[in-house]
Amino acid sequence: MRRVLITGLATFWGGLVAKAMEADPTVDVIIGLDTREPEVELERTEYVRTDENYSILSRIVKATQVDTIVHTFLVVDSTQMRAKTMHEINVIGTMNLFAAAGATGSSVREVVVKSSSYIYGTAKQDPVWFTEEIPRSHPPKERVERSLEAVEGYVRDFAVDNPHVNVTMLRFSNVLGPDIVTSISRALELPMVPKLAGFDPRFQFVHEEDVIRSILFVLDNHLPGIYNVAGDGLLPWTEVAKLCGKRTVPLPTYGAQYTTLPLNWIGKPIGEEMLALLKFGRGIDNRRLKEAGFQYNYTSAGTVKAFVEAMRLRSTVGTTTPTYRYERDVEQFFRHSPAVVRELEN
Repeated sequence: MRRVLITGLATFWGGLVAKAMEADPTVDVIIGLDTREPEVELERTEYVRTDENYSILSRIVKATQVDTIVHTFLVVDSTQMRAKTMHEINVIGTMNLFAAAGATGSSVREVVVKSSSYIYGTAKQDPVWFTEEIPRSHPPKERVERSLEAVEGYVRDFAVDNPHVNVTMLRFSNVLGPDIVTSISRALELPMVPKLAGFDPRFQFVHEEDVIRSILFVLDNHLPGIYNVAGDGLLPWTEVAKLCGKRTVPLPTYGAQYTTLPLNWIGKPIGEEMLALLKFGRGIDNRRLKEAGFQYNYTSAGTVKAFVEAMRLRSTVGTTTPTYRYERDVEQFFRHSPAVVRELEN
């Protein structure tokens, strides 16, 4: 039976991974760490509040004897928080995670890290497809890219120093889906989709369902190493906008970060890493994971079409799902009180 610790339980990915783990009978214990309470309804997952840099992680790992860590708590959208907080979460948090996982007598035998294709950067001289071995062509400039480079350095060092631990890093392409909110989804929901004048980069997408499925796949199959995760195909940005039923509006190449400031005021901010992507785009080779046996449910085009269908549905019927509110005392009552009548085990 597996004992799992999930970082970022209150994030979009942490909550979905925990929910998927709860449906797996081979998972005995699920512990979720975050600075905030979870935003999805969970039954078996134990929530533990922590700070941004996971300073108590070593104590949690030692006390719970978890054998698997799923590290979903990496920020890849610079509009979410200040640079200092992002550094605390991405860099210091990951450093503390691996210090706990690699401590003397640690029970950890498997670590999966959710990274991003932003690690490759974006530049005119880049290849059409980045394989997992191709390095970026220029030093990182954006905050997200710099923090991801530091994170991946910790991952590589830990894997070398701890050959007994199965370490997997998944680099995800641009994610779209019915529920996730990113700089790209916010841009595509605008009446006029922004683009940079003189550029029409090609984009690649992965559906949010395939993200969760790929994490579960590498865990179930104990796959070590680095894997790109992205749907087949590349789409010009103008074609993406067209599929969404939108026209594009050109922004000046220089000073675009100031031109997009009004979008912050209406709740549709675009991160600096997204503006860089609007110049040259990026494609990542997804063959390694497919050769390991993973099958995608969506291509890049299929992901965009699913996103469009979700937008149309929301505009027609609105959001009908009530917001879940975690209440610690109530959750503890239902889980542990002897007054609660539980189904008899077979």
